[in-house]
Amino acid sequence: MLPHLLFDFGGVIIDIDYDRTPAAFRRLSRTGLAAEYAQAGQAELFDLLETGKISAAEFRDGLRELYDLDATDDQIDAAWHALLLDVPAERLALIGELRRAGHATALLSNTNALHITEINRRLARQYGFKNGIADCLDRVFYSQEVGYRKPGEEIFHHALREMNWQAADTLFIEDSPQHIATARRLGLRVLHLAPPLTLTTALPEALRVFPREYPAAPATA
Repeated sequence: MLPHLLFDFGGVIIDIDYDRTPAAFRRLSRTGLAAEYAQAGQAELFDLLETGKISAAEFRDGLRELYDLDATDDQIDAAWHALLLDVPAERLALIGELRRAGHATALLSNTNALHITEINRRLARQYGFKNGIADCLDRVFYSQEVGYRKPGEEIFHHALREMNWQAADTLFIEDSPQHIATARRLGLRVLHLAPPLTLTTALPEALRVFPREYPAAPATA
């Protein structure tokens, strides 16, 4: 049986620069406060947005209060979207090839309504997608809609249950170590896309050796 493929979004399919958004918010802050937002962790306000517990308007107002922002809604949105980079065509092509070969595919992403809307707009403009990244996969699970986020176990259980997948038959492709740790604990096989690994360079080899896990990228000096 071919392994099921469970993809993260940011840092796996779409390129991300986590430093750009805190820097953009700092420029909007009257006092130069740094937003508590990074790949390894973030302030509760961001968690609330990514689990759909607050609206975009509440998120913007919360940012203004927390970080003393002097900014319009459009300026805040632009700073929030600053971390979003490109979706390389070769990654979409690889996913398409794997689906045609018979792999079941799904996305498991910590994200929010603002980023979903922005990414879908870009994908529509660049690739003509009508439903965003959902056009490329069998199913999409967004933390914003599910109400849970990684690295919690609940969102993994939800995705596996909805897809009717067994953990041992599933390869989880992710760039954040804390999310990899949860997946591994739950019995999923994992591909940790630590730099310099990318989806197109590492996934074919990971599938070749499945279920043995593909090694992490070697340390660089």
